Amino acid sequence: MDKLLTQIEKYILYAVIFLFPITVLPISPNPFVVSKLAVLSFGVALLLLTRSLRIIFSGKLDFSVGNFDFPVLLIAIAFLLSAIVRTPNKMEAFLLPGTATAVVGGVLIYFLINQLKENEKTNLSMTLFGSASVFSVLTLLAFSGVFAKIPQLPAYLKITGFTPEGGYLPSAIFLGVVLPIAIGHLLSEKISSRKIFFGVSIAIIVFALGVSIFNLLPGRTSSPRFPSYGVSWFIAVDALKESPIFGVGPGNYITAFNRFRPLSYNLTDLWAVKFATARSFYLTSLTEAGMLALAGIVLLFLTLYRTAKKDFKEKRLVNWGFAASSSLVSLLTLAVILLLAPATILLIVLLFVLLALNTKTRHTTLSLTTQGTEVQGVSTQIVASRFPALLVTVPIIIITLLFGYRASRVLAAEYKFKKALDYLAANNANKTYDTMREAIRGNPAVDRYHATFARINLALANAIAQKAAGPERPEGVEGQQPTQITDQDRQNITLLIQQAINEAKATVALNPLRSGNWEVLAQVYRAIMPLAQGADNFTLQAYRQAVALDPFNPNMRIALGGVHYTLRDYDGAVRVFESAVASKQNHANAHYNLSFALRDAGKLDRALSEMSLAVSLLDPNTPDYEVARKALEDLQAKKQEAAAKGQELTPPQGEQGPSLEPPVELPEGSEPPEAVITPTPTTIEENEVNQEADQSPTPTQLP
Repeated sequence: MDKLLTQIEKYILYAVIFLFPITVLPISPNPFVVSKLAVLSFGVALLLLTRSLRIIFSGKLDFSVGNFDFPVLLIAIAFLLSAIVRTPNKMEAFLLPGTATAVVGGVLIYFLINQLKENEKTNLSMTLFGSASVFSVLTLLAFSGVFAKIPQLPAYLKITGFTPEGGYLPSAIFLGVVLPIAIGHLLSEKISSRKIFFGVSIAIIVFALGVSIFNLLPGRTSSPRFPSYGVSWFIAVDALKESPIFGVGPGNYITAFNRFRPLSYNLTDLWAVKFATARSFYLTSLTEAGMLALAGIVLLFLTLYRTAKKDFKEKRLVNWGFAASSSLVSLLTLAVILLLAPATILLIVLLFVLLALNTKTRHTTLSLTTQGTEVQGVSTQIVASRFPALLVTVPIIIITLLFGYRASRVLAAEYKFKKALDYLAANNANKTYDTMREAIRGNPAVDRYHATFARINLALANAIAQKAAGPERPEGVEGQQPTQITDQDRQNITLLIQQAINEAKATVALNPLRSGNWEVLAQVYRAIMPLAQGADNFTLQAYRQAVALDPFNPNMRIALGGVHYTLRDYDGAVRVFESAVASKQNHANAHYNLSFALRDAGKLDRALSEMSLAVSLLDPNTPDYEVARKALEDLQAKKQEAAAKGQELTPPQGEQGPSLEPPVELPEGSEPPEAVITPTPTTIEENEVNQEADQSPTPTQLP
């Protein structure tokens, strides 16, 4: 039985290493990350169960200790503790983007590979080579357009730029790192037929690598862009000031990016982009998992340096054969690349696989058996002799089974969410609504579900209100009068509005430091302003908190200014739009909106100046330029008319949309949650900047 379980464990490990890079399944809106995490999680769970059964049947614990064990274990502890202690929404750490799962799963894979013999590690590297070959074939088929001609395939497979990694940069890194291993196997192979096969496989990998690199060249649509090292370092330092040991939590980098990015970032052409990762994997780890993770990474680099130096000095690379030495080349290559680029979950796990292939191990065996006894004629010798083994393995088995059950429910909920989005795309409202409820019941800890469901409830409420309002018709034109709204319609609208608010508040509760979550809540309140009393004040409160958590985002401030403008608080709108201009001086839309607010606040000269600036910042060859130029001409005409007639400007109407008379009353508990950060003036321009929020249009929206 022990030999059988050993073989099963070995083949499960090979299967995980082979399938992990190439698995892309339509079980989630993000088929690239979630499906790989599923392979990793369930694969590791099966390996732990198999090893536990081996220990029980054999009565002994065989394990190997490697020279990378301590830093690797320290990194796993850092990410796990940080996910538990610091990540507000644990599903971001463990499901999507799933950084903690990738690190902890990769570390467990590292220790499981360490238990293999040297020849079995060689077979494992061969498995990785085979997976890279299949990875390359899939990439080339997509690039050639073959997948696009097969109608039965999912839409993401038909994209010309499809790779099993979801992007050309991580694909190029993966293939470039595995290539030395592939070449090592080719050079060390003695059988001609296998040598030819390896040569063809390497040619395919090189071709796919070339395609990936070609698409990464500057000017290509898939050419990658990342924040600079300076911006990434600035964010890391400010994040560590709040939590130096554990950071902001795995999967929570975008929160740190919103809160801590410097004002100088707005001077770059990437100012409107929000990044979920730093410039390099190590800076991301420092920000998310703190100094504890950094300590593990530094120790790992020191150990890797000593190991590589010793190997070269003793010329053990020659003695091992090129197949073994090539894995060290791959490891060093990946370690350096991660200084320069961010890492996906595939690259994180690949790092630990390569560490395991290059670690120096010492084998140890512990006996976990005792002497048996006879009790009332029934032999208990087998059970009693295995008691220490059971004591060690039963907790692992229980934890693994519980994890498998929980992971299955999480994946089922993610699949339901994906199906709900499919129904939404097919315009099937009933199926969308019901399936979204099932997804939330299956896993209520995912803010994406609540945010989407909030928008669905809003859409349904607006549909009922729009139906009651009747078709729009030009002023003065006779037509059918709007349908009188029924008590049942009013009740349905009230229930849908309250549910939308509850879902948006649940989004905030799951990660109250995420600006985007407050933005969702603000958008819900803003959408019901024409329908419900008190929604305007709640909108302002939510937007202000969103701005406090994303203080240098001019679009957030433009959105908040739009709310003030809609409420005809023109002085308030002017202050907020001025803060948007202060956060990004060359933002045409900020000047454009400020111009309208100044016009209606009675400050026509300044309005003309701001509109002139907006026109000067726009490309004359774009439609937006014509819109702004026409607005400038209108302002100039109004100034001349006002000067000639001495008349006051007429304030414009607020935003139009379905409304109810009288508006519905929001029930108790509809107000926003308490602020997590008190909005206070931010130093953008000496003293002045109002902390407020979102991304919706004011009079007219320019990019």
